[in-house]
Amino acid sequence: MYPNSVSADALRIWISRVFVAVGMPDVDAERSAGQLVQTSLWGIDSHGVSRVPHYLNRLRRGSIKARPNLAFEPTGPATGNVDGDHGLGFVVCTFAEDRAIEMALAGGAGIVGVRNSSHCGAIGLYSRRAAEKDLIGISFTHANSFVIPHEGNRPFFGTNPISIAIPTTDPARPLCLDMATSVVPMNRIHNARRENRTVPPGLGVDKNGRDTTDARAIAALKPMGGHKGYAMAFVIDMLCGPLNGMPYGPHLNKMYEELDEYRRLGSLMIAFDPRRFFGGAGLAAAAFAAIAEVKGQGERVLYPGEPEYESEARRLRDGIPVEPGLWAQYAEWSERLAIPLPIE
Repeated sequence: MYPNSVSADALRIWISRVFVAVGMPDVDAERSAGQLVQTSLWGIDSHGVSRVPHYLNRLRRGSIKARPNLAFEPTGPATGNVDGDHGLGFVVCTFAEDRAIEMALAGGAGIVGVRNSSHCGAIGLYSRRAAEKDLIGISFTHANSFVIPHEGNRPFFGTNPISIAIPTTDPARPLCLDMATSVVPMNRIHNARRENRTVPPGLGVDKNGRDTTDARAIAALKPMGGHKGYAMAFVIDMLCGPLNGMPYGPHLNKMYEELDEYRRLGSLMIAFDPRRFFGGAGLAAAAFAAIAEVKGQGERVLYPGEPEYESEARRLRDGIPVEPGLWAQYAEWSERLAIPLPIE
């Protein structure tokens, strides 16, 4: 039976069980399942529960380690490195973010570089984790080449996202920027391919560098805002790749093609205490006041992060949509791992 939607709790339990079935420890499986479901609750379907079959595939092949040996190396009072040992990106980057938070709570700031990770999902998971502790969180990661440079016609950098989260007086709703530096995330194209539909014009180009709306023909995305998105992707790749001893752009493993090879991705996690600055003690109240003021500019004005919070409220009530192609993949993995489908 194919459901139009599945509850967050049912999906969380199923994802956790299938992750354990392919070798992940209970605590890592449960946390990663929760982060994937949370991402889908926010409406970020390109990075949520739709990615579970891909992670399972790599976990079974060994190109993502189910039980990585994570190591944190402090390099100063506010800096350190995490070697992710090719584990699931959610596990690696959560570990790194928590080290940054610990340093920020103790000394005012924490900056942690990450190497040997894999795809870590929505980058806003990590900046928001800092905001939950009344810290400001800044998170970066990079991806294999799928975006053309401005005025170019072949992919070079990845979608290379950035997130900045600032606490407000509502702990569950920080002000949060979470964006790719491409026009849309790469996984939006993969979702369209799986669902056999076209995409809006202006998102990507074919192998000859020509604009196309055929998701299957898209060979590269366009950068957000032309030169601006391209420039942001460039500097983020340097901060995530070479800064952490990792490759950049076209030298990275391809997420959906080189499935037997480690991804070798880097990330950068930053957390700092706003109370160490002149207005920091009042920042959360000021952010809350600014939100109220800007929303007075029009009924359709939303603050950064609000679309995700509105989606979460709807999907907690109505369930998370699961399209037929994804459900078929869930059914295959359920049969393979002898775990019942998430049907309530």
